[in-house]
Amino acid sequence: MTRIRRTPGFTLVEVLAALLLSGVVALLVGRVVSVVTSAARSLTTERTRLDREQNGRRWLQVAFRSLEAGDSLGGFEGLPDRVSFTSWLAQSGGWFEPTRLVLSADSGRLVARLPGSRVVLRDSVSNLELDYLLEPGARTHWVRQWISPLSAPLLVRLRLTRSIARPLLPPYRPTALPPAVDTLLFLIGSRG
Repeated sequence: MTRIRRTPGFTLVEVLAALLLSGVVALLVGRVVSVVTSAARSLTTERTRLDREQNGRRWLQVAFRSLEAGDSLGGFEGLPDRVSFTSWLAQSGGWFEPTRLVLSADSGRLVARLPGSRVVLRDSVSNLELDYLLEPGARTHWVRQWISPLSAPLLVRLRLTRSIARPLLPPYRPTALPPAVDTLLFLIGSRG
């Protein structure tokens, strides 16, 4: 009886099976890294968008709170789709100076136009509607227009209509979502 003596090592089938398993693991790891990287990029983009929106809102709060009613630069002019007034705004040197600004929707954005510059306050704005509250109380109402060289309303209400970008999910058919309306209220500082 002859004995077959095995030499230590791996057979060709074992080596091929190990290579195949290693390849599958490498593909799965690559896919996981790709998904995590994409999710991190989306999170960073969304965080940047939210930061920009909050910074724009804070800027508007400061502008409305430091409104200068009855100023020689022009009074308060509130129309249904834009508002212009003079406000004490911080300058690049660190001091505050009365500055005339116009707030409106322009090219899909909420924009504040200042002398010599333009500040984008929010993206994806398809429509801007403004209302003005004249007096406090339960029986008062909002008006669509307020024009006065001497005074300003108590509150300004901004209604921003924007379209929601929806990612394509299976079955990969775009679906129309109703536009979202954000309502922002701004208290006027001094009313003249």
